[in-house]
Amino acid sequence: MNKIRKGDEVTILAGKDKGRRGTVLRRVDAERLVVEGVNRVKKHVRPNPMKGEVGGIVEKEMPIHVSNVALFNPASQKGDRVGIKELEDGRKVRFFKSNGELVDA
Repeated sequence: MNKIRKGDEVTILAGKDKGRRGTVLRRVDAERLVVEGVNRVKKHVRPNPMKGEVGGIVEKEMPIHVSNVALFNPASQKGDRVGIKELEDGRKVRFFKSNGELVDA
């Protein structure tokens, strides 16, 4: 079970975007994820008339390592560590380590 999933609001802990918040758009693999508005780069694109694409400079989000993000805790208004525990009915749920509150109820 992944501690950070698509659609989660995260805060950035390290790098050029430290302190910014964004939503996870997708997971690239087990260790990298793409966060909305974070780690943006300018990519030079060659025109392709066969596909109808125009050339130029495009801004896009690049993947960031999962160790550089923390799940945003709305109670404390900070990034927080996440743990996984099993409930009595057998479901596995995520919880915030600081206050024990469930992430996905």
